[in-house]
Amino acid sequence: MPPYRQLRLLPLALACSLLTSAHGDAQGPSRPRPALPDSAPPPVEREFRAAWVATVGNMDWPTRRGLSSEQQQAEMIAILDKLVALHMNAVVFQVRPAADAFYQSSLEPWSDFLTGSMGRAPSPFYDPLAFATAEAHKRGLEMHVWINPYRARDESTRLVSAGHISRTNPELVRKYGPFLWMDPGDPAVRERTTNVVLDLVRRYDIDAVHMDDYFYPYPEVAKHREIPFPDDVTYKRYRASGGTLARADWRRENVNLLVKELYEGIHLVKPWVRFGISPFGIWRPGYPASVRGLDQYSVLYADARKWVREGWVDYFTPQLYWSTDKPQQSYVELLRWWSEQNLKNRHLWPGNYTGKVAFTNSAAWRTSEVLKQIRLTRAEPGASGNVHFSMTVFMQDPDNLDERLVSEAYSEPALVPASPWLARGTSAPAEPVLGMRYPRGANEHYLDLAPGAAPGAKPQRPWLWVLQSRTDTGWVTRILPGDTRSLLIGSKDTRLPSEVRVQAVDRLGIASRPQVLLIAR
Repeated sequence: MPPYRQLRLLPLALACSLLTSAHGDAQGPSRPRPALPDSAPPPVEREFRAAWVATVGNMDWPTRRGLSSEQQQAEMIAILDKLVALHMNAVVFQVRPAADAFYQSSLEPWSDFLTGSMGRAPSPFYDPLAFATAEAHKRGLEMHVWINPYRARDESTRLVSAGHISRTNPELVRKYGPFLWMDPGDPAVRERTTNVVLDLVRRYDIDAVHMDDYFYPYPEVAKHREIPFPDDVTYKRYRASGGTLARADWRRENVNLLVKELYEGIHLVKPWVRFGISPFGIWRPGYPASVRGLDQYSVLYADARKWVREGWVDYFTPQLYWSTDKPQQSYVELLRWWSEQNLKNRHLWPGNYTGKVAFTNSAAWRTSEVLKQIRLTRAEPGASGNVHFSMTVFMQDPDNLDERLVSEAYSEPALVPASPWLARGTSAPAEPVLGMRYPRGANEHYLDLAPGAAPGAKPQRPWLWVLQSRTDTGWVTRILPGDTRSLLIGSKDTRLPSEVRVQAVDRLGIASRPQVLLIAR
């Protein structure tokens, strides 16, 4: 009798664990863990693991302007496949570097970093963001779209198109050093950025919106003197309308308003789409006491501590870009300080300058520095992941970075930590429906996966499946895309597992109770 005819399907009422998205089947199984005959499977690891994919200046993708659509797509596929091979679970993709777009937009022109000419669409046509999102999701990777809220033109940008803000609304743009900058003090700029973000959220199946550390610009210097940001017109208008804040406080409030409006607006459109910010790693010198460095509060007018204290973010990624031997920018002390500010218990996923492993000067790091920073992050109870800057270093793989990252830090697949504050009022996914198939004439065994449904409700496609199999050598954990419906689990050359446990995971990271399949072999 074929083994599948001897199967017993047992629902197991374990406590519902909170989960979130992660890797696809392409990552392959984790290494088996030893198990006693009646042992439960090990808990699935929970950790955010992502890399920034920068498009400004063709830093990471595409590698140069004007590549063909096919070449661009091939490069993106290589990036996503590399993330999967590294057991990462998200990509942070820069889609609006400077009031331009790496997607089809009626609000802003195509980026010149894509085609070599601002406003020119890829030919043959495709939508890079739609393509990258679909390919990421096929692999079980989250798509976080990365936008710059105020930069209007990078110094390497050639000619601007007729549809660029500097041509359509020049009154909103200021020249500052080699850049063009949208004036954060003009309410029309805040409205524009909000419209761009909400357009992205409505039209694309993204998982999160991500902002970087460029708010008011980093200071430009001429003749050894700092150039003041040219916002006299908007500040005078504010004062004339009855505003009473000093200029510095007014600038900070302009940024605060944008952050709060984006957080609220994103969740009104799609409650499961998260909002994250990656500010400069130091709030103010002296916080904590040993820290020295740029004062983002008074220079960038970014009150990042307020955003995390108020819970205006779903995740917070302070750029802790210093090595661990820098006492005035102590990785441990800064991470702990940011954790102490996290009064609403949002995700804390620090950013790491992993790209320094590829440096060839005195600022270069060894891979051991990156591994140490990951270990220190894991040792901080308030932190649960890392974001690596940037993707190119993994494609180059200096100092055996990729192999050591997988073997010493990311050996097991991991789920992105859940966001329970966004899940209030929602129920956990229904337990999946499992079955076994043994096709006639083939010595292969397949596990079939189907979404379950609550009584009277329709089945809902999960975001991910978590599959744990008990083998002769231990438990194997796999994280599969939610559209997986069948999986080969045994053949003439391999023994069937004795037990399979599957959970369905939704977009907010809530998991079903495990469904258990015991297999008589």
